[in-house]
Amino acid sequence: MVEYYWGIDLGGTKIEAVVIDSFMKPLYRRRIATEASEGYGHILERIGQLIEIISLDSGMVPPDLIGIGTPGRYDAVCGIMKNSNTVCLNGRNLKDDLESILNRAVVLENDANCFALAESMLGAAASLMRDPSKLAFGIILGTGVGGGIVSGGKARRGAHGIAGEWGHNELIFGGEPCYCGRRGCVETVISGVALERYYQKLTGGFKPLEQIAKECNADDAAAETIDRLLFYFGKALAQVINILDPDLCIIGGGVGRIEQLYSQEAVHAIERHLFNSELRIPILKPLLGDSAGVFGAALLCPV
Repeated sequence: MVEYYWGIDLGGTKIEAVVIDSFMKPLYRRRIATEASEGYGHILERIGQLIEIISLDSGMVPPDLIGIGTPGRYDAVCGIMKNSNTVCLNGRNLKDDLESILNRAVVLENDANCFALAESMLGAAASLMRDPSKLAFGIILGTGVGGGIVSGGKARRGAHGIAGEWGHNELIFGGEPCYCGRRGCVETVISGVALERYYQKLTGGFKPLEQIAKECNADDAAAETIDRLLFYFGKALAQVINILDPDLCIIGGGVGRIEQLYSQEAVHAIERHLFNSELRIPILKPLLGDSAGVFGAALLCPV
C-alpha cells in the first residue's frame, strides 16, 4: 500500500508544502507568502489555508500527522518555541496551536534539521548516507546560520533540542550584537546579511553577496569581504568538526551558493583550526535547492 506524507516548511517569507509518496517521489508542491509581519495568529491561519489549498487542488485528504519545519526550536518540556528569528513565534506553543487549527497531529522540527535530513536521505549525501553508521553535518548559511546532525536516517535533537546549532557560538569576542542577546555569534559574522553589511561598511554602498563574490578580482572591498567569509567560516566549522568529526558536511542557504566555499582556499581555512593535519571529509553543495527543508519536514512523518 502506498502511503502519502505531507511536509510544511515555515519560513520568514514563504510557507511551502509538499506531498511525497512512500517511494519519496514528490506528488504535489505549493508555496504561499508567510506574511509574518501580520503576526502569530495570521501565520497559523496561513498554514491552515495552505493545507486547505492542497486538499482542494489535489483531492487528497490531509493525513493524521503532518511534519512541519520551523525557524527556531520547539521545547517540548516547556511547550514553547525558542530561538526563532521569526520572533513572534518565540514563547508560543506552536505545536498545540497548530494541532487545534488543523485538527490533526503535527511533528515540529528545526528547519536546519529538516534541511540536513533531506540532503542526507534524498539529496547531495544520499549515496554516502546509505551506510547507517555515517554521520552528516548539514549547514545553513543564509540570513541566519544554523545546522543539523543526521545519523541512522534520523535528525538528532540532543538533550536540549539544540544539536548542531553552531550559529550562536561566539566567534568574535565583543563583536556585533545578535538577536539572541549575545555578541559576536557566528551568525553576526558570516551570515549573508552580516557579510553584506561588512562590505557596505568598507565602501558605503550596498551589493548583494553573490555580486560581491563575483567581483573579487576587480574590487578590493569585495575580495576582503570574501576573505573574511572564508577565514571565519573555516574557524567556526573547524570547531564543529573537532568535536563532532562528521563524515561529511553539506552547505545550504544563500551563502552556500558562493563558489569560494568549495575551493581549496576554504579547505585550508578549515585546516588552520582543525585538530588534524588535513581535512579528510567532503564539503558538499546541496542538490535540493531551497526546497530541502520541506522535503525534510515530510520525512519526519514515516515511523
